[in-house]
Amino acid sequence: MCAVSRAVRPVAELLRFVAGPDGQVVPDIRSKLPGRGVWVSNERRMVAEAMRRKIFARALKAEVVTPPDLAAQVERLLAQDALQMLALANKAGAIVTGFEKVEGMKGAVAALVQARDGSEGERRRLQGLMRGRGPGRGDPIVVQAFSGDELALSLGREHVIHAALRSQEASLAFLARARRLDDFRVGDPAPPGVTAPDAVPAEALDFSRS
Repeated sequence: MCAVSRAVRPVAELLRFVAGPDGQVVPDIRSKLPGRGVWVSNERRMVAEAMRRKIFARALKAEVVTPPDLAAQVERLLAQDALQMLALANKAGAIVTGFEKVEGMKGAVAALVQARDGSEGERRRLQGLMRGRGPGRGDPIVVQAFSGDELALSLGREHVIHAALRSQEASLAFLARARRLDDFRVGDPAPPGVTAPDAVPAEALDFSRS
């Protein structure tokens, strides 16, 4: 349950916070840290509201300090988590990079991962070329949540604007985390940074049937 809205939501749509050893409120995005936790909806505005209403101290039943950049900490950790999963998908051979190589891919394409600071015209052109190439012959999910530098660092390359995820199990963890990051940033069930055809959440994709 969200401590701010009191709405009952799936754990995947919530963020957990705990009190750190120094008494500061700490984001626990993987829900593994010890101690009493408080759950807040995975939206920036909800974290801000929890801070404004001093919900963390009441819910944690402790004298805690809420850092003013708590929402920024959450966003940074969610981005790091997603990019780590992207790196693992790359190691599993699930990623192709480069406009021409993506265009020439064989088989189903689970998602296009495009740098948000790349050319909008080129991004749209590649999206058009990949229509009907997704699992089940739908359109691939489009992820535009990261900069070119972030993608390059995650994938161990000098320059990345366009990449694609093969329809493999290794792709699923990244897509779920990218969606979680965008939900936090935008607070919308279908944010522009991660666009899924027919509003199908990334978590619901079944790559085994591709």
